[in-house]
Amino acid sequence: MPSINLSEYIAAGKRDMLCPVEWVAEGIDLPEGINLIDQRILPHEFQVNHYVDVRSLSEAITSMVVRGAPAIGITAAYGVVLAARQAYALSGDEWRETIEDSLAVLVASRPTAVNLQWAIARMSRLFNSIEGDPEPVLLAEAISIHDQDIAANIHMSDLGARLIEGECQVLTHCNAGALATGGYGTALGVIRTAHKQGKITSVYISETRPWLQGSRLTAWELQQDNVPTTLLTDSAACHLYSQGGVKWVIVGADRIAANGDVCNKIGTYTHAVTAKYHGIRVMVVAPSSTFDLDAKSGNEIPIEQRAKEEILNFSGVKIAPENVSAWNPAFDVTPANLIDVIVTEKGIIKAPDSHKIRLAML
Repeated sequence: MPSINLSEYIAAGKRDMLCPVEWVAEGIDLPEGINLIDQRILPHEFQVNHYVDVRSLSEAITSMVVRGAPAIGITAAYGVVLAARQAYALSGDEWRETIEDSLAVLVASRPTAVNLQWAIARMSRLFNSIEGDPEPVLLAEAISIHDQDIAANIHMSDLGARLIEGECQVLTHCNAGALATGGYGTALGVIRTAHKQGKITSVYISETRPWLQGSRLTAWELQQDNVPTTLLTDSAACHLYSQGGVKWVIVGADRIAANGDVCNKIGTYTHAVTAKYHGIRVMVVAPSSTFDLDAKSGNEIPIEQRAKEEILNFSGVKIAPENVSAWNPAFDVTPANLIDVIVTEKGIIKAPDSHKIRLAML
């Protein structure tokens, strides 16, 4: 795509907010397909990549051009549209059989974020009712998934902001903002809303090694909104908590088990343990599509293991001795008893457990 800046990108889109994924109609220079903000190169470059086939889109998910569970789910929904287009062009009315290979490629893109599987399953439920070309029906459903995610983010942000009393400082880990969702954000949505209400005076951001989603993405997003931010290394958070001032740790989630265990970016568990010790409350903000009620506990959530090179190198420069191994889980699981509240578009779940989550998800 031609070079574009953030304000031009928002102005050209369907919504007046930052959206990391967008379906774009056919234009002079581009066929109809999916635009993704390339999050690997932010904040130094703002680049939008265009996708019209499933395999390149799947690679974009795996390589973290797009990341964040809700955004991955929305991208996958649009990916089903591309898959159906290709299958229909190849097989006509037999497209339902042909599409299965493409769906398997999408499902395998990233194993932990349950929103990906949820979105593909929701799209697949329409298959049997479609007559003729499946693209118009499936595109309408994918756009609906996207719109519903933004509406859920805004509602969750209002609910979460109500829990914050007075003026305080908060900390967030990784990026659960507009870039991780359909737009506006989950954890960062709460922070945005509470800051507008004068409740949050400043935000601490842990850098979130090894991909630096905190320092690269969250700091950039909050800078766009003129929210006072302070960056710290992941290992400095415990010392920060001991100084007082921070009242909440607010994070998103990639998957939530039926008992309230939360799988999120690696390091979240550490924040929850140290926050609990220092009397700091922990808020998880996530849509209902992030809940996996088939997983009884966090022990049943698959944890993605990423390449060791992500740890052994930093910005393309090798930082470890030769022949040193590395362990690189992308996520960890925070036990439910360390979480004070989970905020969803269906309501607030305080001191989450199996019973409360079952009732909330009805």
